[in-house]
Amino acid sequence: MTEKITVFTTMKNEGPYMLEWVAFHRTLGVDHFIIFTNSCEDGTDDIARRLQELGLATHVTNEVAEGGNPQHQMLRRARRQPKVKSADWLLCMDVDEFWNIRCGDGTFPALISEVEARAGRQVDAISFAWKLFGSSGNISFEDRPVTQAFTMGDNDFPYHSGRASGLKTLFRNNGRFSRFGPHRPKGMEEGKEHEIAWSDAGGNLFPAADVGWRAWRGFDHSLGRLHHYSVRSLDGFLVKRDRGRTNHIRVDQGQSYWLDMNVNKQADTSIQPMAERAAPLLAELKADPELARLHQGACDWHRAKVAEIKLRPDWVAFRSWLADNLI
Repeated sequence: MTEKITVFTTMKNEGPYMLEWVAFHRTLGVDHFIIFTNSCEDGTDDIARRLQELGLATHVTNEVAEGGNPQHQMLRRARRQPKVKSADWLLCMDVDEFWNIRCGDGTFPALISEVEARAGRQVDAISFAWKLFGSSGNISFEDRPVTQAFTMGDNDFPYHSGRASGLKTLFRNNGRFSRFGPHRPKGMEEGKEHEIAWSDAGGNLFPAADVGWRAWRGFDHSLGRLHHYSVRSLDGFLVKRDRGRTNHIRVDQGQSYWLDMNVNKQADTSIQPMAERAAPLLAELKADPELARLHQGACDWHRAKVAEIKLRPDWVAFRSWLADNLI
């Protein structure tokens, strides 16, 4: 029997990007998506509700008190979700992250099989490291798949910065982890960390007690990378900054964030074959009249938001600086 993989995530004003992300990871073998939303204005929550009606997702309203942390709230609430409890594997990830698996048929089952073959045992967790992708010179927000529009990214190694080597982790729902984190599961039973088999993206085991939020020295990327489209276009980034962060909520996504995450060092189109395999499902989702209407509405909202931000006197200098640092 095929093992069930459930993804849980939090979103705010991500409407234009949702359908591509769902179609792509559904093609990789994800069984279900749990989408937490808070204070959305572009219809992200409506898209999530429609995906729920279609049986692909569960939508959860993620109410957060003033000054609260939406992502941490989601991580606590996710443990109570029925689809989380019944899953064989779990994964916390964001809508700007795409798993580029480079083994077998490129799916999660193929990855698990290859990692366990290399490790010589059943594993409890598999971490992939980010590969940052920048603006690729795109200025305007466009309704295009991000995997097509943004093809310039970081070198495979060395990483652009210490921030460029963040992890995301696929892990077994086997009771070994009592808490979830944005980058890896937590809450291992004290004294039994050595029993947990934690693999990098090459089938090499690493002490679970020493795993942090970033790739460790000697991390093997031979089975893939996690493509992270954290800035997208210049105008798309304006909307992201205006929305605010879901985790470090008091930290501005300004110049330092752009310099850290807008990485355009080399072309990388290795994700395209899987994106092409996912294209029929994406087309199927967009053929649903309700999703088509909601997707178009989200794109229109983003275009209007960009136009409104451009009129703000206190944002003119920032947008000019972004243009000067586009690549």
